[in-house]
Amino acid sequence: MVKKILIPVVLLIAALLIAVPFFTRNEQLLGAGATFPHPLYSGMFSAYYRLTGVRINYEGIGSGGGIQQLLKKSIDFGGTEMPIEDESAGNIVHIPIAVGGVAVTYNLPENPPMRFSRSLITDIFLGRVTTWKDPAVVRDNPGVRLPDLPIIVVYRSDGSGTNALFTGYLSLVDPHFEKIVGTGLSVTWPVGVGAKGNAGVAGLVKNISGSIGYLELAYALTARLPVAAIENESGVFVEPTLASTEICADVPIPDDTRIVLVNTDEPSGYPISGFTWLILFGDLGEGGMSQKQARALVDLIWWMTHDGQRFCAPLQYAPLPADVVGKAERIIESITYEGRPVHR
Repeated sequence: MVKKILIPVVLLIAALLIAVPFFTRNEQLLGAGATFPHPLYSGMFSAYYRLTGVRINYEGIGSGGGIQQLLKKSIDFGGTEMPIEDESAGNIVHIPIAVGGVAVTYNLPENPPMRFSRSLITDIFLGRVTTWKDPAVVRDNPGVRLPDLPIIVVYRSDGSGTNALFTGYLSLVDPHFEKIVGTGLSVTWPVGVGAKGNAGVAGLVKNISGSIGYLELAYALTARLPVAAIENESGVFVEPTLASTEICADVPIPDDTRIVLVNTDEPSGYPISGFTWLILFGDLGEGGMSQKQARALVDLIWWMTHDGQRFCAPLQYAPLPADVVGKAERIIESITYEGRPVHR
């Protein structure tokens, strides 16, 4: 599975050279936010620079940090998996870029395939199931040789869209979790140890025997960590894959695309899936950009939602469904600079 991630990006770049629009070279754009799509954005932005000369500096600081930096107007665009619902945030638009899955990973002797029911995963992250030989773990994993080890929970310590998707799922399936922990970019976990970023969670899980954590699928596969099958709304245990995350977006999507996809009732759907968005001001003049930068940013986002989509699958993200691309087009076409449309 890991080899799929290592498909040379240079082959994708070569394929894209046949349809390169004109861009002003030596432009630079600054973004920050979600670590969830960082592997995808790294591939996309590297290819885009080689194609156009536009340099994109994106820092993975977590969705919460990206939202804050955008509102402070210290970056040109942010990245998040949690849509901004607060109307006081102003004229912010959300552009979906891909669909991804939050995988549950673990570190056990020989890393056998594991399954977690909805009740078990919430009980583990609430600290109600504390050992790998607990009857609830045994019940979900008949025939698996489980170690006599304590369960060490690893969670995201920074504000993140990964947090929002994972806690959103747990809150939907267990009202007790919603009451104790809740849903959000930042929450207070009752047990465990924290790590910053998806890469930080991967590092801790890989180095702590008996640990369990949650992170974006590409990070788990890159770190050669196992991923568990999670019970969805239909009672089916499903592993995170391109197909099982993509199918979760096969639902009616609002025109602004701000929808949470967790807890799908699709029998083959992975229940902890969601969009990752770029967020920016609907009028880029309001964001403090120059007109030249505004055009460069809109051109970049158009490319990411069109030709750039071919980077998704090799990097373990599901591309946008055609109808979502259409909604993204209309949002991009609505972006203005001091009241005048930017896209042409």
